[in-house]
Amino acid sequence: MTRASHRGADLSTRRRFLLGAAATGLGLAPGAAFAQNALEDILRAPSRGNWDDQFDTRGSNVRQVASNTPIFSQYTQLATQSAIGAYQGIVQSGGWPMVPQEHVLKLGVQTPAVSVLRRRLAIAGDLATNASASPAFDTYVEAAVKRFQARHGLPADGVVSTHTFKALNVPAHLRLNQLVTNAQRLDEMVGQDLGQRFVMVNIPAAAIEAVENGQVVQRHTAIVGKVDRQTPILSSRITNLNLNPYWHAPASIVRKDIIPLMQKDPTYLQRNDIHIFDGNGDEIPPQAIDWNTDEAVKYLFRQEPGKNNAMASVKINFPNPHAVYMHDTPQQGLFSELMRFESSGCVRVQNVRDLIVWLARDEMGWDRQAIERIIAARQRQDIDLTNPVPVYFTYVTAWATDPTVVQFRDDIYHRDGAEQLAMSELTTTAYAGNQQNPYVQGDDFYQ
Repeated sequence: MTRASHRGADLSTRRRFLLGAAATGLGLAPGAAFAQNALEDILRAPSRGNWDDQFDTRGSNVRQVASNTPIFSQYTQLATQSAIGAYQGIVQSGGWPMVPQEHVLKLGVQTPAVSVLRRRLAIAGDLATNASASPAFDTYVEAAVKRFQARHGLPADGVVSTHTFKALNVPAHLRLNQLVTNAQRLDEMVGQDLGQRFVMVNIPAAAIEAVENGQVVQRHTAIVGKVDRQTPILSSRITNLNLNPYWHAPASIVRKDIIPLMQKDPTYLQRNDIHIFDGNGDEIPPQAIDWNTDEAVKYLFRQEPGKNNAMASVKINFPNPHAVYMHDTPQQGLFSELMRFESSGCVRVQNVRDLIVWLARDEMGWDRQAIERIIAARQRQDIDLTNPVPVYFTYVTAWATDPTVVQFRDDIYHRDGAEQLAMSELTTTAYAGNQQNPYVQGDDFYQ
């Protein structure tokens, strides 16, 4: 059989499996027999890859998790229903075991907890069902752990420690409920005309997809709002790009951040190139303001373009009632953090210049070279988009772009109905004291 024939047969088999599992997800075959069949189907699906002696334990598992299928797509909608059917089977079969957390588990470790880990990974489809029950943490277990970590938005280092233990030990019935909740969110969006090109910000994943013709053409790591300054759910259209923008501090940030900082360090505004203006456009010296009161809130605070600017080189604008936007940041190190919930409501974008080149590609004279030249010169410049690009801020913590690759993320804003789904201790602590007014009106901020 030719390679093309093999590929066609694989696609046909995968399509039949997907459609069958989707029907299962709609509850068409309940009972114990279904539970076992659903579990076996998802563990034996051809799209999982080959789990034989030739299996590459060096990372192919992680590559299998990656996909160019958008979260907002009919395929993801169908695959998520497929995953619901499989997880119904897992739950009806008794779920999965809790992995003991006495020790960090990694390559070379030998302990009975590894045998439990093997079973846990096999039930979820990350390890071959015919893998041994050995207590040794070998390269096969390491590869399966990496696959599990990639599916849960964790660093795929193959080491089972705090965050991986927490993700492993979320009960199967909670994961099933999480899938059902998020399938409803997908249903609400996928039925709409989202546009041939659009940008999607998935808040709990702290990630961005630029989508064109049904495929993800760019992915960007993001930093989104803190629990007490949440990034809102919204739909809008990107209309305008600012190169080397000013940053204007809203009253909320002046009150919550700038006034306390000035009380501690009267040179803060000067060091960060922030100027104060009254309603007539006249500049007000910081020394003229009583920083022990809220007097400063009535003035305009503007940060000049440059290396200290909170938005760095780019601001992406779209009309919305929350006054939020997307932008660059001088704090690039935050993109490597696991918990990227650090903003005041706006969305910081890693490699943002790639995104704005894609957004502005239809504008005459605004190719990559022109944009980079303006940014390097630190000149203020606006680019109005002739064809505004739809943008969607969403909240999806569970989905599947393949029925055998089910993705889960931390329920950072506690919207999925179970405390254990918000796995970060920082998240839980912050949430407990900040439920009254979670949205911030205004711009991003950093210290």
